[in-house]
Amino acid sequence: MKIAIVGASGAVGQEFLRILEQRDLPIGELLLFGSQRSAGRVYKFRGKDITVKLLQHNDDFKGVDFALTSAGAGTSREFAETITRHGAVMIDNSSAFRMDAEVPLVVPEVNPEDAKNAPRRIIANPNCTTIQMVVALKAIEQVSHIRRVHVSTYQSASGAGAAAMDELVEQYAELGAGKEPTVNKFAFQLAYNVIPHIDVFTDNDYTKEEMKMFHETRKIMHSDIAVSATCVRVPVMRAHSESIWLETERPVSVAEAREAFAKAKGVVLMDQPADKVYPMPLFIAGKDPVYVGRIRRDLTCENGLTFWCVSDQIKKGAALNAVQILETLI
Repeated sequence: MKIAIVGASGAVGQEFLRILEQRDLPIGELLLFGSQRSAGRVYKFRGKDITVKLLQHNDDFKGVDFALTSAGAGTSREFAETITRHGAVMIDNSSAFRMDAEVPLVVPEVNPEDAKNAPRRIIANPNCTTIQMVVALKAIEQVSHIRRVHVSTYQSASGAGAAAMDELVEQYAELGAGKEPTVNKFAFQLAYNVIPHIDVFTDNDYTKEEMKMFHETRKIMHSDIAVSATCVRVPVMRAHSESIWLETERPVSVAEAREAFAKAKGVVLMDQPADKVYPMPLFIAGKDPVYVGRIRRDLTCENGLTFWCVSDQIKKGAALNAVQILETLI
């Protein structure tokens, strides 16, 4: 296969490289593309040096089978035709096409069959917060239909990119030295703080990030499920956490839920609270699965369950999910 990575120098692009290095995929040639800023950089892949090419409107994608893209929604919209016109399938990590009716929105553990129907030769990777949530929800949906979900997210700095991670480190160093912290990537200082604001606010006072969780979950799960989200940035370097409450059509016991999570594809059950065994981003960062713990009956609703969910949003929430889509197709 001939594979291309667009946005090779970004946090997700670099994760694409690491994951493809680890997976046993028959890659004959790998092409790397980037902006003016990253063109010319050299990265090693399977023992060979590969130079990042400038992304341009030309025939560079001729012969490419799959293009993994993570360079922002604007770039994806602008270059989609250039990338796909010679037959490449574009697996896009941006928000550009997620709600397009002709573009499948795919999480392989949940709706792999949707990847086979991509008339525009574009497949969208969902938002990172949605991905980890639907992997967990799928387990319960198979036991009883989920009517509604309330979710609060605890999203790490890396969800805003490599520069955001650097800024968090810089802020702690500056504050430790008695200096004013640098604030560029976030609305406020993130160090020693949490910010209940991710993406822009919409007319209903939910943010775009929160509305993505509503719309994307319904599209992926082919469901009338209703999702109300509050998305919060926390001073964690990597891996997102979510506190999830759900209501099912019939009561689902904690034992049933544990069994469902234990069997679920892509889920690891970590649920021994008496022994302090539960998922935390400190230990989940860099790992592939979605981790679930703190499973309880909800005290306010007979058909309610609540649980805690952690996953590395650069891996499963972005790069790994895209590579799994590629693996589903081949």
